[in-house]
Amino acid sequence: MASVPHPLVAALVAAAESVSALAAEVSAYRQLDEADFREVVWLSAVLRRATQAQGTMVAGEVAHRSRPELGSEGLAQREGCRTAEEFVRVATGSSMREATTAVRIGRLLHRAGDESATSGMSGSEAGAGVSGEPWLADLARAVATGELSVGGAESIARGLGRPSALVTITQLAEVARQLCSEASALDVDRLYRRARQLRDDLDLDVDDGAIAEREAERRAARHLALYRQQDGMGRLVWSLDPETLARVGELFDRATSPRRGGPRFAAGDDALADRISADSRTTGQLASDVFEHLLAAGADADSSQLLGTGAASVRVLVTRHALESRAGHARIEAQADPVSIETAERLACGGSTIAMTFDDQGQPLNVGREQRLYTRVQRVALAARDGGCRWPGCDRPPSWTEAHHIRFWARDAGNTDVADGVLLCRHHHLLLHNNHWEIEREGAEYWLIPPATIDAHQRRRRMPSTSLALRDLRRELHRAALRQGGAMRPSPGTEKIPRVTPASMPARDVVAT
Repeated sequence: MASVPHPLVAALVAAAESVSALAAEVSAYRQLDEADFREVVWLSAVLRRATQAQGTMVAGEVAHRSRPELGSEGLAQREGCRTAEEFVRVATGSSMREATTAVRIGRLLHRAGDESATSGMSGSEAGAGVSGEPWLADLARAVATGELSVGGAESIARGLGRPSALVTITQLAEVARQLCSEASALDVDRLYRRARQLRDDLDLDVDDGAIAEREAERRAARHLALYRQQDGMGRLVWSLDPETLARVGELFDRATSPRRGGPRFAAGDDALADRISADSRTTGQLASDVFEHLLAAGADADSSQLLGTGAASVRVLVTRHALESRAGHARIEAQADPVSIETAERLACGGSTIAMTFDDQGQPLNVGREQRLYTRVQRVALAARDGGCRWPGCDRPPSWTEAHHIRFWARDAGNTDVADGVLLCRHHHLLLHNNHWEIEREGAEYWLIPPATIDAHQRRRRMPSTSLALRDLRRELHRAALRQGGAMRPSPGTEKIPRVTPASMPARDVVAT
């Protein structure tokens, strides 16, 4: 007998079916007169806010079921995700920023619900159950009723900040209530600026000490993040406190001001200013190169332990055949796009090279069981072979990973061999041990075995290497086999890199610079 779905599930199914049944043809909207179309725009906004409210309520529950004290038994980690935000992103196909906002506002919705549920308790009992950001309770209620969008709530929350020794929860709650009433006439950007303005007014009206406190708050908010893009490029996002902005801004101006029509340099520096003005690079390219050189020079001159061994190390992977023949390409470790042989040769001039010989199955040489921990050279070999964390779907680069013995050192008397090790990021390394996943190896292929609590049939999941350098090596072997008549050429567009090459094929090298 089929079970009756929960009323909430049934209501969501009905709502999804209703929305899916809406017209999807442009002609249906073109046929509307002006009055009807204005109504459609308004109703679409109502529908969007209602959908966002539902989504954030779900995100808040995901966060509750993934709270840190649950550890690896939390919902997100059981699904193979580090955090509630990551699980929401994967499940909904949204960006990490959207998922983070949904979880934050979802937590507010849940806290408002908890506060309502504890309203009949004594002060001490209610205080034990309500925590977080109570000054934003009105925002949560407005989102839940569809009066305020999720983006609007996030703008208000960011703009208001947190209470301080001088600005109380009550004062912030009153301003938040005011902003909820003003929100319908403001977009999210203007709403943030309005919230920031009202918070500034609060700080300045209370006491002169609020200025110093706000200065300390902005200093604490400094942040630097590096984002690696899929096209091999990257973005460096740096939130600067006012004092750091003054220092960095002065360097930026010195590097680019003559190009931007700003002030030149002091007397005697006209030649440098003229050289900058005549430089063929764009202003943005010039600024990027100047700051890269400043970082490289500073790291190389570092005599403290701030940056460890000094200058930055860039690892380039290239097959010996490509390097000696100067035909083909190389790979920068953890980067998606190949680089030219000329770039590999140039980078090799400034660093050492390590030759690693791979067998026909793509395995680097072993070093036995003399030690438990993987050596630096073994780590280089693992990085060249795996390309990063080998957990299916994980994109963590080699620098974020740990070497895992697939045959445990103590339990299985496993060797510290490269073939018996795989790279896993710390999250998936902990997840594997805590939830009792296993890894099997067949030649050069690795397979993830889930515990019976996750998959009763314990179906194997392939753990593919993401190393593009190893892919290049296999492609070379495949083409060599074709030249020797060892394989048939596939039809165009269906070429696959073989997992195992002919046993007669000699060992090939990948050189790491």
